Amino acid sequence: MIAVDTRPIHVLVVDDSAVVREVLSAILTLEPGMVVATAADPFIAMNKMKNRRFDVIVLDLEMPRMDGFTFLQKIVREDPIPVVICSALTGPNTSIGLRALEEGAVDVVTKPRIGVREFLHESAVLLTDAVRAAARSHARPAGAGNLAGALTPSAETGRSGDAKPIHSAGTDNIIALGASTGGTEALRLILEAMPTDAPGLVVVQHMPEGFTAAFAQRLDRSCHIKVKEAAHGDPVVAGRALIAPGNRHLLVRRDGARYAVEVNDGPLVSRHRPSVDILFRSVARCAGVNAVGVLLTGMGSDGADGLLEMRKAGAFTLAQDEASSVVFGMPKVAIEMGGVERVLPLGQLAGAAVGLPRVSHVG
Repeated sequence: MIAVDTRPIHVLVVDDSAVVREVLSAILTLEPGMVVATAADPFIAMNKMKNRRFDVIVLDLEMPRMDGFTFLQKIVREDPIPVVICSALTGPNTSIGLRALEEGAVDVVTKPRIGVREFLHESAVLLTDAVRAAARSHARPAGAGNLAGALTPSAETGRSGDAKPIHSAGTDNIIALGASTGGTEALRLILEAMPTDAPGLVVVQHMPEGFTAAFAQRLDRSCHIKVKEAAHGDPVVAGRALIAPGNRHLLVRRDGARYAVEVNDGPLVSRHRPSVDILFRSVARCAGVNAVGVLLTGMGSDGADGLLEMRKAGAFTLAQDEASSVVFGMPKVAIEMGGVERVLPLGQLAGAAVGLPRVSHVG
């Protein structure tokens, strides 16, 4: 049984659209314990923040008088409060959203499409989960900066002009990683530590549609390995990480003597799409002892069932420890369920994942 925190969560929604403020307020106030205030721009928000302490700020990026990104920087610098970016994450806003995460935003969600009932319901789930996670989050993963150069002699990372080898013969082992709140930074640190001949990696990070391509491109520029947003049918090869597209599930299947990925639609699983459980279960079934599962920071339980299934299939399973997690939810549940062999700080996970003595062959 997952413990439910019943303390009130005081939320400030900052958006210049009256309709959006009304919709977001309606979604959040339906949740038990959510107390919501609104502001039409950052200046009004700052006045309200003088008289009341908020647990979470839900912030649009595009606003008059002061844009959301500038306001985020001001919050992080002067009065750290967890911030969830809720914006139309298309075009330039995708890049700005990534920068917002790097600057200290806890999570990014897409604005609900008003009038589309099914999408609005799913958006409500994702928004409320993001706000609850933000309310329980630590500002930064403790000790996150200790990972650089952990596996390679040089701490320099890959550059966009580097030629990165792709091992087209496939991979004997697969490393599957799952993350949610705080995961973008955790994944960056882990993937930057991976050597060029690392086993093929498959990754689920809870992210909005259209956001994961830019995330993968940014990682590709900073890592020794190749990183790309997964496409249906992509082979899993050594020296490359495949990131699940936002709003699509990612699975691994056997393709003759090697592995390939499937990308498909489907309902939310464990309250998410993509779901870590979906990925981990597929890896358990097709790779078994040849697999490593790594469950990182995030709220809820997505990935816990799948990691247990991986362990039962003979995979080596790892979880991020509480001290280095932004939100110690998903790893905690997996540990309690018995799905984790080793619990490690973020700075040790990459080394443990690639240092396996277990090597067998597909086929």
